[in-house]
Amino acid sequence: MQSPVTLTQSSPPVTTYPIYCEKLAKYDFVQLSPERFLSEIDDLPQHELESFRDSWNTLEVDQHMADGGTYRKRRHGTFSASRAGGGIAREAHQPHYQTTTFNDLNGGIQRHFAPLEDHVADGKVLNGILRFASRSFGMLSPMYDWHIETHQFRINALSTGGKPTPEGVHRDGVDYVLMVLIARHNVVNGTTRVLDADRNEVAQFTLTKPFEAVMVNDLRVAHGVSAILPASAEGEAYRDMLVVTFKRK
Repeated sequence: MQSPVTLTQSSPPVTTYPIYCEKLAKYDFVQLSPERFLSEIDDLPQHELESFRDSWNTLEVDQHMADGGTYRKRRHGTFSASRAGGGIAREAHQPHYQTTTFNDLNGGIQRHFAPLEDHVADGKVLNGILRFASRSFGMLSPMYDWHIETHQFRINALSTGGKPTPEGVHRDGVDYVLMVLIARHNVVNGTTRVLDADRNEVAQFTLTKPFEAVMVNDLRVAHGVSAILPASAEGEAYRDMLVVTFKRK
């Protein structure tokens, strides 16, 4: 009589995930210091970063503000990424759309914004950021190809308050959101709040340093930013942000 055969199954390899991905998976949001964020996008030369930041000076006024405000300037671009941290491709310029479920102020219409300038869309900094986002979100949801939208925002501070999120605390109607502070000049306030599905506040913080970043799981938490005010009546006052959204195809 033959001895029974014992089948053995090899253990899967141990995978080490970056701590920020582990935190995002556990808490649905994570903050990254400028030092950590810049290292993740390959510590690009200072002149590349400065050129990227300077591009916020050529944004155009958002013509789709239902509150009549002219305090927001922006540009917009569309990209795609393949699954599991795959490559990034620039897509044809197209309008931005949100349902009124996610944006009851400006949603429900096709909003056409000025496109990203070519030197920004094809530049090393934005592509480094998009590769980082694809790599990070691809670890959490490896089975999806991605529709990516990229927004450059400048909110001008007003004596009555410039609104970084005029729709209030909200979700964007996507899977993941990456928010990067580009510049903060002569302003006060601009506090970010993160709320869970039960509308309980789970975090409150203020981004103050260029290239400080936040990632959120938009399926599970909402976010909003308080109005900004000029710190001084002298000179310009504004807050510049890059917002990148990933939505499964």
